[in-house]
Amino acid sequence: MRFGVNTGQANTTWPELLELWQELDRESNYDYLWLVDHFVPGAGGAMGADGPHFEGWTTLAALAMATERVRIGTLVTGNTYRHPAVLAKMATTVDHISGGRLEFGLGAAWHQYEHEVYGIPFHTVRERLERLEESARVIKLLWTEPRPKFEGKYYQLHEPPYNLPNVQQPHPPFLIGGGGEKRTLRTVARYADACNVSGTPEEVRHKFEVLEGHCRDAGRDPSEIRRTMQVMLFLNEDPAFQERVVQGVKAFRGGTEDEARRSVLMGSVEDVRAGVQAFVDVGVEEIYLQQFPRTHRESLLRFSREVIPAFR
Repeated sequence: MRFGVNTGQANTTWPELLELWQELDRESNYDYLWLVDHFVPGAGGAMGADGPHFEGWTTLAALAMATERVRIGTLVTGNTYRHPAVLAKMATTVDHISGGRLEFGLGAAWHQYEHEVYGIPFHTVRERLERLEESARVIKLLWTEPRPKFEGKYYQLHEPPYNLPNVQQPHPPFLIGGGGEKRTLRTVARYADACNVSGTPEEVRHKFEVLEGHCRDAGRDPSEIRRTMQVMLFLNEDPAFQERVVQGVKAFRGGTEDEARRSVLMGSVEDVRAGVQAFVDVGVEEIYLQQFPRTHRESLLRFSREVIPAFR
């Protein structure tokens, strides 16, 4: 098992974020550190969106210079925000800055409020998923073929030069985030080196089974794709706090209170270990922790000391 942290970059200062990443790089058992690709904090709406929030890729480039060990990336880049050829060049640049430690994450994008207030076209769900698949093709062509040509519905390549090549060959690991069963997981099967899903252990197992079906259709060995998930961590044993978390998660994701509780890691160290084991049992190979609304340094360090060693 490998573990990471999505620290995000909301409601913090640059010195605080830098100190956290350097501490986790030097003094933890985490394998990965991630940022998000958003421009405002919050859970996707106007509430709580007024706080400070750094842009993801420029922050990642700076943190690549400030760390040495952990693998780094954005979990995940919103495809609607940048042309895929520009994004490919940005990723290659960070791959060089980091000395070949970049994990490249891509997703269809979901944050409607963010698109609306900044005037970024949001498109329909169908178009966003079509654009995601085309972008995956464009980026991999740029990374693997000299002077590629591509005529897609949304994107085109007219034999561009692409230098420098990536440090990691043939390219940085390509992670696609999302659990959409008809389109997103099919795109994972065709183009990705890793998937990233979320949910209860039963939901995660089902996503992996769907992915395996798409791999068979694509003639791909499912074992080539790393099975990762993002999950919220709450190392807190207070019943009232836990009830607030359950209600908040239930409101965000839907489903029952029991499903909300089992889709997060919450409680004592022993409770959290049991939660990790439940995900291991359904095939999860890597867990990336997320905290909301702020990152709590002490609980991340405690997870590193008291939970991760049990799975190594």
